[in-house]
Amino acid sequence: MTKELQQLHDRGVLEPKHFNELTREQRVRALAYLMFLKQTRDDDTIKGRGCADGRKQLDWMSKEETASPTVANQALTFSCMIDAKEKRDVATADIPGAFLQTEYTKGDTHIRIVGPMLDLLTQIDPSLYRECIHTYPNGKKVLHAEIKKAMYGTLNALLLFWLKLSTTLRDDMGFTVNP
Repeated sequence: MTKELQQLHDRGVLEPKHFNELTREQRVRALAYLMFLKQTRDDDTIKGRGCADGRKQLDWMSKEETASPTVANQALTFSCMIDAKEKRDVATADIPGAFLQTEYTKGDTHIRIVGPMLDLLTQIDPSLYRECIHTYPNGKKVLHAEIKKAMYGTLNALLLFWLKLSTTLRDDMGFTVNP
């Protein structure tokens, strides 16, 4: 969990906000930060995967703002058949923290971090996060932050990443889109 939170911090994904800096609507719309733990098959280590709970965004984001192109299964199958017939070299790549490298251009999306994740995040950089923690009268502590990079779980993260990747491949590297 600490590695996942460290990545958020190191990549500048979150900009902590004081409770009073946000409107009531911004606090209500703030997405919960979720952490999922999984055990790897190869060496039995436990990995944490954090994401925003973007379900609230369904209330105010349209399909046009969130949908990214997806290859049709038939097109992928035909492309693989052509690659095999022509004996093409084919490679796949993984881009670590892909979404977290993409600027979140839609703005005004906030996240709410509580509980153990808040404690761990505060340990990473106490001077940055501790001053923005709000404590409710019941003793519950919360940190609100503006999302500055595309975060897993937000509805438009995939679209923003696709736009960045396709622009880089097309404009900077000279690739063309296969219709």
